[in-house]
Amino acid sequence: MPETSSSLHRKPTAPDAAGFIQRVTPQSAGWQYVGFAAAQLKAGANLAVDSDSTTELCVVILSGIVSLDCGEQQFLQVGKRMSVFDGTAPYALYVPPGLALEIFADTDAEIALCRAPASGNQYPLRLIKPEDCTRETRGQGTNTRLVCNILLGNLPAERLLITEVITPPGHWSSYPPHKHDADMLPVESALEETYYHKLNPQQGFAFQRVYTDDRSLDETICVEHNSLVLVPRGYHPVGAPHGYELYYLNVMAGPTRQWVFKNDPQHEWIIKK
Repeated sequence: MPETSSSLHRKPTAPDAAGFIQRVTPQSAGWQYVGFAAAQLKAGANLAVDSDSTTELCVVILSGIVSLDCGEQQFLQVGKRMSVFDGTAPYALYVPPGLALEIFADTDAEIALCRAPASGNQYPLRLIKPEDCTRETRGQGTNTRLVCNILLGNLPAERLLITEVITPPGHWSSYPPHKHDADMLPVESALEETYYHKLNPQQGFAFQRVYTDDRSLDETICVEHNSLVLVPRGYHPVGAPHGYELYYLNVMAGPTRQWVFKNDPQHEWIIKK
């Protein structure tokens, strides 16, 4: 793993034998709920994903075209966009606990494997199409960003919450800073979160700060293309510099599947003026 000065920053590696450039488990992250991996597959390659009776899985096809074999059901030549910056929603596959999956790359492709604990087969195997996702423009001025909900309020799951965001050059997102680390519904929910970042052009960089009210956690991270940031708690705003478009895929999970956040009171005035 490349050296990093932040305990929350996972820099990408070169693809391993299976194609993985990022892989985080709850054990390696030091938390309870979110598992995340990203793999880059060459055309003609295949990836076997082991069944797990204790977790639900959502495979997000970030780019390229793949075929998916769950044994009892196959989905052939799934995918459309060739880049996360194409301006379209992705395809994804929700896989309940206990189902093995094999992924075949029909073209060069990149996929994200998003996991969270699940107690049973509450929800069936389902192909999530671009039209199933909900897209919205959020914010105003240099706080404007494009949000695409893949598995959030649009579709059910046991714990997983998944969305992706495009932040235009020179803009901010996850802003004003907000947090969701207290299990005190209906005021706030407790959710672990990962940010999988991409830059356009790829040589760019962006910044993410993760901090708590008492500053017991306070890290500012320079993210690069394919960086992963862990957000175990605290506020977590993101800024994209001039000239570089920023994408990130968010995966959240916690004791309850509700996204209820609290803005940093020092900065909430920004949306109230």
